[in-house]
Amino acid sequence: MKREKGIDAVNQEFKKYEQVNKDQTYNLAEKSDEDQFDEEYKIKTCSMNLFFHGGEAGKKEFARQLGEAMRGIGFAILTGHGVDPAIYDEAEKKTAELFETTTREERMKYHAARFGSVNQGYFPMKETTIIHPDLVEGWVFCRRAFNMDRSPTYKESDFWPRTGYEPFFRNVCLKHEALIFPIMQSILDYLGVDPHLFDKKLTKTNFGFRLNYYPPIQAEDDASGAGRMLGHEDVDLFTILPAQSVDGLQILNRSNMKWIRLEAPKGSIVLNTGDYMQRITNDILPSTTHRVSKPKNKNMNSKPRISFPMAVYVWEKEILEVLPNTGAAKYEPIEAEAFHTHITSKYYGDAYAKPSK
Repeated sequence: MKREKGIDAVNQEFKKYEQVNKDQTYNLAEKSDEDQFDEEYKIKTCSMNLFFHGGEAGKKEFARQLGEAMRGIGFAILTGHGVDPAIYDEAEKKTAELFETTTREERMKYHAARFGSVNQGYFPMKETTIIHPDLVEGWVFCRRAFNMDRSPTYKESDFWPRTGYEPFFRNVCLKHEALIFPIMQSILDYLGVDPHLFDKKLTKTNFGFRLNYYPPIQAEDDASGAGRMLGHEDVDLFTILPAQSVDGLQILNRSNMKWIRLEAPKGSIVLNTGDYMQRITNDILPSTTHRVSKPKNKNMNSKPRISFPMAVYVWEKEILEVLPNTGAAKYEPIEAEAFHTHITSKYYGDAYAKPSK
């Protein structure tokens, strides 16, 4: 399929790749003459102080709040998470520096390639997918790109074009990794499942830490109709996304098919569930549609937008199966790698998918 098709495409054109139920139909890029916006719905804010400092009652209350938010729309805003906002400020600067001070030739040495389930490495401008010419450069780093376990065989230059970035972003990943258990345990508790069911699977689990650099929007790109990132649902269990300083993130409210322009306070974390989570929760927690559009205020078009989401996965050989207490199973058990790559082959081509056993 020609990439230009994605500017005018709707998601249902790629339905054959989906591995969970997604009946909604939406434009992959914002259409000002078609799309409607929900100015009333507010994404729920949940304070993790309840989990960390509220005792057992606090954990139960946080689980209830988070579960209801995720069940309602698949997104929540987390405060009280314990990560110093100054780290996020520095991460924005470091991300901009990585893309702005390295040459394209340097970056292309790390051009993205599949390793396991995940396409890892550098994605040039307009090449994030084969569907849509996204106005973004991206760089995906999975666990193996970081010296998380102080391996004597680790070589920084295998993943990073210059020294200094790995230690800083490894610290960001470790801060977010400390939130994985509290989030997953709370979701499981909300569903009436043993909160520790996934503790072993998520101990030192794989993740995709993506640095997104959306350069200033050129007039010709603005006129083209291309979005900064096409409408999609994440593939993972959940995504940890620090709030951005430049707007553009839009969430689809399936109850009325209107888009919500997300406004998250500085220093907070935006959390959303993905396809893995929808699969194991038997559709109770949806993998919610979102996209990155141009800023509502066109004066912000001249400013780059930075984001650094961390997508939390299980390892490739793990089996995704419907959790107990979630009703009659709608889905058969499936190996994570086959599940993951079948979905993402819509972005990278049919040959990307690993056949199901």
